[in-house]
Amino acid sequence: MSPVLPGNAPEKHRVVLTGFGVVSSIGIGAAEFTESLKAGRSGAKPISLFDVEGFAHSNGCEVSSFDPEQWITRTPIQSLGRASRFGVGAARMALEDAGLEPEWLAARRGLISMGTTDGESYELDQLVAAEIAHGPERMDPQVVRRVSPIRLSTTIAQELGLTDVEAQTIATACSAGNYAIGYGFDAVSSGEVEFALCGGADAMCRKTFTGFYRLGTIAPECCQPFDVNRKGILTGEGAGVLVLESLESALARGARIYAEVLGYGLNCDAYHQVAPNGSSVATCMGIALRNAGVKPEEVDLISAHGTGTKANDITEARAIREVFGDTPPRTISLKSMLGHTMGAASALGAIASGLALAHGFIPPTINHTETDPECEIDCVPNRAVEANLRVVQNNGLAFGGNNAIVILGTYEETPA
Repeated sequence: MSPVLPGNAPEKHRVVLTGFGVVSSIGIGAAEFTESLKAGRSGAKPISLFDVEGFAHSNGCEVSSFDPEQWITRTPIQSLGRASRFGVGAARMALEDAGLEPEWLAARRGLISMGTTDGESYELDQLVAAEIAHGPERMDPQVVRRVSPIRLSTTIAQELGLTDVEAQTIATACSAGNYAIGYGFDAVSSGEVEFALCGGADAMCRKTFTGFYRLGTIAPECCQPFDVNRKGILTGEGAGVLVLESLESALARGARIYAEVLGYGLNCDAYHQVAPNGSSVATCMGIALRNAGVKPEEVDLISAHGTGTKANDITEARAIREVFGDTPPRTISLKSMLGHTMGAASALGAIASGLALAHGFIPPTINHTETDPECEIDCVPNRAVEANLRVVQNNGLAFGGNNAIVILGTYEETPA
């Protein structure tokens, strides 16, 4: 991005969301995803993507109904890794949902910003297996060419035929989707670009599953965020891509507006490799609210990081109460349905937040039996509820203390 010189601050544009692309274990596309959120569907099932022999339990949230050939038409599918297939497919869906053609984008300056945790680790799993079994000379060159994480963004540009774009892959793990959205918000708001395709993508892989299993954080059957009986995460996969454009652009072309991006907050406390820091999480929430011009009492719903681990849920709930007081907004966790989709998690959370604003409902936290007294939040257990929402906060917390929080609001002609 070009530097902003002192005394030459650009005009700020309001930024709206006009298209969503979803690849998930509970639905493909915005419409199917919406119905699954309302129904409280679970994506959990036995893992089939890789060998799980020797593990005492091995449920995950695989994507099983995605056909890449339905969405990817210009790029040879065999040249794309599993995560890139998800990301490119979700980008195509987002454009279709927004009523946009690639030719419209190609005539304008744009940004592609994708977040990830693992990049193409599913492909790396294959390469490592080949090396161990037969030596490095037996690694498949085609698989090697798929693994660069920058391809998560550049292959979207390739598929859509875009040349006047900046393509970034942001590897801030489980908060990466929100980082990508924040980057796109700044670019569109400042007028640097006319549109941004932002989100996150990750594929399930043996490396990540094994790592969490060795940490003792894989749940035996299902993910139960904020529940007194919670036992950990389920690894998941998928992609979420959002179309960001200026309000002027959306109105000029008569676009449907899901929601407005009001602002975001980032911080990195580097407190611990894996443990969250409650004070830092609370600080990040405050940064996001101030950036969005929103008071805590104006937030109607929080889409929490909500992993279902003992440490995260208590820490996050306490941070929420530190910011919002004794009567915090309803606080849900989509990971109860989707599992932990890593770099896609907060992007899918932002999409769910936009859908909740647009359609007037709150998705549930499923698999719930009894709220942990140390969490002290209303997690909307098991069943979705109708709600007139105006402001939703979407949390993303990552290893290493990388926190990213996005604030969305209903579109109003005159902002409150």
